[in-house]
Amino acid sequence: MNYMGPENILEKRREYFFPATSCFYKNPPQIVMGSMQYLYDHNNKKYVDFYGGVSVINCGHANPDIVQHTIEQLSKLQHTTTLYLTQPMVDLAEKLAEILPGDIKRTFFCVTGSEANEGAMALARMHTKREGFIALNGGLHGRTHLTLSVTGIPMWRLDDNLIKENIFFIDRPYSPEMGYEEAMEKSLQQLKAVLEEHSRNIAAMILEPIQGNGGIIMYPLNYIKEVKALLEQYNVLLIVDEVQTGYGRTGKMFCIDHYGVVPDIIVTAKALGNGIPISTFSTTDEIAKSFNRPSASTFGGNPVAAQTALSVLKYIEENNLVERAESLGKYLKEKLQQLSSPFIQEIRGTGLMVGMQLQSDLKGMNSAELTDYILEEMKNLGFLIGKNGLNRDVLAFQPPLVINMEDIDAMVEALDKVLKNILTEEE
Repeated sequence: MNYMGPENILEKRREYFFPATSCFYKNPPQIVMGSMQYLYDHNNKKYVDFYGGVSVINCGHANPDIVQHTIEQLSKLQHTTTLYLTQPMVDLAEKLAEILPGDIKRTFFCVTGSEANEGAMALARMHTKREGFIALNGGLHGRTHLTLSVTGIPMWRLDDNLIKENIFFIDRPYSPEMGYEEAMEKSLQQLKAVLEEHSRNIAAMILEPIQGNGGIIMYPLNYIKEVKALLEQYNVLLIVDEVQTGYGRTGKMFCIDHYGVVPDIIVTAKALGNGIPISTFSTTDEIAKSFNRPSASTFGGNPVAAQTALSVLKYIEENNLVERAESLGKYLKEKLQQLSSPFIQEIRGTGLMVGMQLQSDLKGMNSAELTDYILEEMKNLGFLIGKNGLNRDVLAFQPPLVINMEDIDAMVEALDKVLKNILTEEE
């Protein structure tokens, strides 16, 4: 096959895309094929994928056990609408009821995480008859007007005219200037103050159980339990955004399971379709009763997406990917913690969702520039790593859950080499 090559793709992007669209790399490859944890470019160079399309490809690229069912469904029935009866959607809803936390049973299908979070927030408003929301600084919840309004990362708040009335931000239970417990207490005190003054106008609090784009920030394990108890005192719902953390990523089927809390509403997306767009918001019988006005998502839960999702869940279970993420995540974290470099400030996260906070006092290279440099060098060595954080200075390790120890060893060895080379060049 004749590929147009990276330069021609970049040229067409510059001509036809919005200027907001960017790449990770100065010299990006043209990715043309994927196979499980590996990607290949137009020159047939092999890369180990340590980002998984931002926690999407949990079951691996072009996984044959999943793709065959997608193709079979695609060849029979691609799309109707929820106005007609198809089986994959109800089979998927039933399966989700089996694995979702607690007594969460009813699901509304959408296409994107933004759409699902928007739906979850609408549900909260309809159920409580209130309009306001509480959110954490450092959270990211979507690109719709309402989800942008509760996004606490400045660079992702695209619109200068977002909703401000009855939107309340509190600090996340993390701060480099203080310990986790002190940061947690500060966050809880802020939450209590907001609830005492404004609870009559607040429908729900929305949070990610691990902040992904916020820098792979996991909270003290009793934080969300205390949050839930405070919210219940004021009849405020808890929406847990598992768009990035769901379906085995953190060593639990859902990350909220680490905290021993059942939310009122849970949102999922990304990994459920393993690359085929699908998202959900789910809740209890009682809360679902309030979502009773006509509503539909044109493509939500379409037969192809639903059948793919059923195959994804089957593959996760049959191949023990949740347990695999837990054990390999511990191994990855330990290997990263063994690295000795003045550029490493902190390793955090759980399962196969691990972040490396970088720091830099190099002349002419701040921590964000250092992150970009490392990404470029690792790409040259055949490893694709992500980045996130409020300052874009956190290396993100979120590989397909089918990764193996040999891949981890090779990546850490390459990263060690890159970090040491930076010091050598500085000298």
